[in-house]
Amino acid sequence: MRMRDTFIKPMHPEGRKFVAIFAAIAFVLFLLADFLGWIGVGLTVWCYYFFRDPKRATPTREGLLVSPADGIVSLIEKAVPPAELGMSDQALTRVSVFMSVFNCHVNRTPIAGKILAIGYRPGKFLNASLDKASVDNERNSLCIEMADGRQIAVVQIAGLVARRIVCFVSKGQLMQTGERFGLIRFGSRLDVYLPEGVEPLVSLGQTMVAGESVIADFTAQEAARIARTG
Repeated sequence: MRMRDTFIKPMHPEGRKFVAIFAAIAFVLFLLADFLGWIGVGLTVWCYYFFRDPKRATPTREGLLVSPADGIVSLIEKAVPPAELGMSDQALTRVSVFMSVFNCHVNRTPIAGKILAIGYRPGKFLNASLDKASVDNERNSLCIEMADGRQIAVVQIAGLVARRIVCFVSKGQLMQTGERFGLIRFGSRLDVYLPEGVEPLVSLGQTMVAGESVIADFTAQEAARIARTG
């Protein structure tokens, strides 16, 4: 890998118009004062960085479920999947990954399968790190059926700053683990609902990388993990 590739990442097409807007504002600010213009340049660089879309090395072994988002594991608890997906009303283990405005916001499919349902629901824009954000906030939910018939749900949740959820896929589409399926602007959260009997192999506060970090292994018999910080 070249040193340049470490710092310069490709940008998702969704971000091009925003970077152009930020750049135009920076140009106008330079006409007013140099220091304002440099602030605009800094914000333009941040906007490009926000919409970065780096390549990821997704593990391909069967049974591995990976993180759909970059960020921090903020919640692990039992919860019922969104009603609009038509899944069972049984409470499942939900793993929430919180994305700050500095994380990469391209979302990736946690596991290979067929998209059985997509459900959008408008709502509030509370802080996405709060538990009630899963219920009250605007969200877009996907139900993915794996080859063995088991289902998982992955939910894009808008946050305090986020005002736009983007989903690139459609019902009936076949997805591979780690494929891009959407993004959220600007700062938000992804929830993953694991099938019954599957324990998460992550702990609160753990840093996740979309498409790479393993959240669960359907073939493992390991109990839920407990970690220490330090």
